[in-house]
Amino acid sequence: MGARAQYVVVENGAWQRYYSHWAANRVAQDLLPGPVAATRCFRANREIDEWLDDVWCEGAALVDHDRRTLLWFAFADSWADHLAARAVLARTWPGWDVRFAHDGMGDLTHHLGLGRDLTRTPGWFETFEPSGFAAGEYADPCSVASLRLPDGSVRAWGSDWEPVEHLAAGPRLIDLLAASSATPVLTDMPYGGVHFDPQARTVSLWAVQTVAGIHDWPLPGWEEWVLDFRGDDHTLQAGLLPADFPFPPPPLAAALRRLGDGLGEPLPDVGALLARPAGAPGPEGTTAVVNPAALVPHEPADPAPAELAALRGAIDALVAEAEAG
Repeated sequence: MGARAQYVVVENGAWQRYYSHWAANRVAQDLLPGPVAATRCFRANREIDEWLDDVWCEGAALVDHDRRTLLWFAFADSWADHLAARAVLARTWPGWDVRFAHDGMGDLTHHLGLGRDLTRTPGWFETFEPSGFAAGEYADPCSVASLRLPDGSVRAWGSDWEPVEHLAAGPRLIDLLAASSATPVLTDMPYGGVHFDPQARTVSLWAVQTVAGIHDWPLPGWEEWVLDFRGDDHTLQAGLLPADFPFPPPPLAAALRRLGDGLGEPLPDVGALLARPAGAPGPEGTTAVVNPAALVPHEPADPAPAELAALRGAIDALVAEAEAG
């Protein structure tokens, strides 16, 4: 139980790792006040001497003061929330190279010169047959798959698959896409998209979440294809989508306001959260055991008055710009 996060601080040629059992869903919030406040936050949590893997680590950040580089990943509630966090970080980390770690822990260990496979077991990237794909009427699709047809036109479908799953299914997915029925127009932005161009033998992918393995191209089955990985930039696919299947406009101002409203919110009492499930009767002959790490609360960023004022000023300015269009 929990939402585990790992932090790495690099300074003066040395690096340390830190751990929080409850912080994965608030990595971005802890980064927003800037590098000094974020580093204080990380060091206030538990120092550890091990790496979490891509299964157990649900959010992470690496702050490299020597190279002024920030790498981070965490799951965002929506595309707009990811975009809002990225916009604020660009203001509160001036002069830093701020990058979303699309390869998850692989990007962090690669930055430290340890390779991308340190936290991954052999064969961790699993491919599968695409026969299970069926473009359904998803009210909230995870991604959009688009395909350039032989006549040059483009069709698009909402998909319940994560963006990288379309690549794990291999090129045989393309024929299934072409035979799929139309899906409803989007009412909200997905978490990513993939576009196939069989004539050019190019596949493009973007995502606002981790797509672990994306740097191991070519993935199985795609040896004769070129990958155009676009990070979290959706604009190429947006320009390719048919007129009757557009991406909806981004509700950026509302997402920025949510960030501002959440500043200083108290964290939940983890003891109270765990008391009920720990005290509930389990299956016959079993006893509930609480992971001791789960009883250690997260120490959030506690920005100084000047840091908090600068953060609020950045959010207010971005809201004004978003509303002005």
